[in-house]
Amino acid sequence: MTPDTLPQHATSVCKNCRAATDGNYCHQCGQATHLHVPSAREFLHEFIAHYVALEGALWKSLGGLLFKPGFLTCEYIEGRRARYLQPLRLYLTFSIIFFALFKFSGVEVINLGEETPPPAIVVSGDPKEAPEPATEFKRAVAPLVTGAGSLNATLGQKIQRFLDLPRRDQEVALKGAFFSYTPYAVFALMPVFALYLRILYVRTGRRYGEHFLFALHTNAFAFLMFSVLLTLPPMLDFLELPLSLWLLLYLPLAMHRVYGGARLATGLRWIVLSLLHVLSLVLAVVVAMGAALVA
Repeated sequence: MTPDTLPQHATSVCKNCRAATDGNYCHQCGQATHLHVPSAREFLHEFIAHYVALEGALWKSLGGLLFKPGFLTCEYIEGRRARYLQPLRLYLTFSIIFFALFKFSGVEVINLGEETPPPAIVVSGDPKEAPEPATEFKRAVAPLVTGAGSLNATLGQKIQRFLDLPRRDQEVALKGAFFSYTPYAVFALMPVFALYLRILYVRTGRRYGEHFLFALHTNAFAFLMFSVLLTLPPMLDFLELPLSLWLLLYLPLAMHRVYGGARLATGLRWIVLSLLHVLSLVLAVVVAMGAALVA
C-alpha cells in the first residue's frame, strides 16, 4: 500500500510494520508514527522518564515483596500488574545480585579436606615410597568411580581424571562449576517448586501458572534476604536473628495469604514443601556440578 492508496482516515504508513495508520501511534505494532533522530535533550528526557517510572515500580514491588508475604502474587492474579515489576524480572534481578555477591564474598563453598599421606613403609631398613596423598573427598567418592566405570568406561575415566588432580585444582574446578551452573540449576527448579505447590494444593483448583507465579515471588524474596544477610555490616549483626526469622516465616505466611485454608494445614504443607525443595536444590546442584566436570 502506498501513500496514494491510503484510506481517507489514514494519514501515514508505519515505518515499522507498514500498516496504514492515523494518529500518533500505530494501531498494529504501537510504534510512534512521527519519528526523528532525538536531540541530546530529548534523549536525556526520555531516559530519565523511563528510569523514574521504573524506580516507582521498583519501590512498590520492594515494599510489597519485603513486608507483605504473598501480596504481589495476589495483586498479579487480580490483574493489578502495571504498577509492579514483572515476576520473572524480579526473580532474575535478585538471583543475579545474590550469586554475584556470594561469589565475591569470600565464603568458602568447597572444602575437600587436607591431604593426609600415610607414613612410609619400612621393609628391611629401606623405606618404600609412600602412596600418593589422599583426601577425604577422594576416599568418599571412590565407590562412585567404581560404579560409574562399570556403567560407562568413558565416564569412569573422566571422573578418575578429575580425582587425579591435585586437591587445589579440584577445588578450583568445583568452585568454577558451582558458580557457573548453580544459578541455572536453581532457576530450573522453579517449575518443580510450582509442581510441588500444585500437588499440595490440588483441591484448590488453581492453575499451574498461579503456582509458578508464587514460586517466582517467594524465591525472589529469599534471594533478596540472603543478599541482605550476606552484606550485613558487623555493626548491624543484631539484625541477623530477626531477619533470619522473617526469612523462615515468610513462606508459610505467603502461602496462607495466597491459598487460604487452616493455619495448621498451611504449616504442614510448608514443612513438606521446604523439605522437598531443599532436597531438590541439593540434588540439582550436585548433578549440575558433576555434569560440568565430566563434560
